[in-house]
Amino acid sequence: MAQSHETVGVYVHIPFCERICPYCDFAVVAARTVGEDVERRYVEALLRELDQAAPAFEGLALASLYLGGGTPSLFRPAALGRIRSAVESRFKASASSGATEITLEVNPSTLERQRLPGFREAGINRLSVGIQSFDDEVLHRLGRAHRAEENHRSWRAAREAGFDNLSLDLIFGAPGGSAKQLERDLELAREARPEHVSIYQLTVEPQTPFDLARRRGQLALPSEEQAVEALERIAAVLDRAGLARYEVSNFARPGFESRHNQRYWSREPVLGLGVGAVTNEPASDEAPFGLRRANRRELTGYLESVEGGHAPAAEVEVLDAPTARGETVFLGLRRTRGLSARSFASIFGESPRHYFGPEIDELLAAGLLEETPAGDLSPTARGLLLSDSVAERFV
Repeated sequence: MAQSHETVGVYVHIPFCERICPYCDFAVVAARTVGEDVERRYVEALLRELDQAAPAFEGLALASLYLGGGTPSLFRPAALGRIRSAVESRFKASASSGATEITLEVNPSTLERQRLPGFREAGINRLSVGIQSFDDEVLHRLGRAHRAEENHRSWRAAREAGFDNLSLDLIFGAPGGSAKQLERDLELAREARPEHVSIYQLTVEPQTPFDLARRRGQLALPSEEQAVEALERIAAVLDRAGLARYEVSNFARPGFESRHNQRYWSREPVLGLGVGAVTNEPASDEAPFGLRRANRRELTGYLESVEGGHAPAAEVEVLDAPTARGETVFLGLRRTRGLSARSFASIFGESPRHYFGPEIDELLAAGLLEETPAGDLSPTARGLLLSDSVAERFV
């Protein structure tokens, strides 16, 4: 039974970045600045790809637009405004979700601070600020281009520019970090009074400089026990600050949960544009459980494909029923509200227990999962702390 949807989210990847961090495995291109010719060519390619890909989402209303990277705020406000206008012109507005959530990732820097009023005028209404830490030593070890004082200046400038929906992004478990340093980061985050906080444990991805350092024994990372203690502390501090946990790594004031990110955890349609972007197409007769496309990760290849009138996808996956069922469960269990058995059955014909009875019983016995009489599933507090252990039962 194909899942029906009413809305679409659009993700636009802008790969240019002043500095490539040693933990980063995103599709990025080192560029201290982006020239107008490069910017114009890339925007033109994005709009061509939009024209190519939008028909698969025909009839869906636009719920969210997320401009990520890389460092998308290296683009001038007019260029981002052009992208926004083109996306909005392709899709009708969503009547059910109110104004479209339009998020821009920004880093604390002088250049980006100067552009904040222009970003607001270009229609951006939500910022995700890549602070990562308020500690200079940690920022240095993470390879970040900014320092702690830039965090405070950029945050104040965002408020002065009129942004009233700010997400503060932090990393914990970085080299040189400590429990005391985490407490300081959380205290300063609380004082900033953000509407949203995303806080992730540092992940060492394969083939990154941090991966090489780890294999050489040169990278000290926290133990699982230390990571669990840190997550417990994070949840407690942010809860007292009025930021409720709604997903493993995300906290928000009521009404400020990220609409765009929730689409991924709910397996709702997302059109991905740009280098390395991933698209989740809605179900169709040919792909009753959805279709996933991943774009080429190299800039030159992406541009040549789109400019030549070809789709830039490097990988296309038609999801089968077992894959879709597993993803629906483990993504749903990343959210504090969990997974509706009725909703699951409306897509797959039976409840989660029908397909995953032994796995569910194992997680219930371990205290990582709760189940209602109706079969709804939700993670316990400990289940959220050990979300990877929960997920691996359904992959």
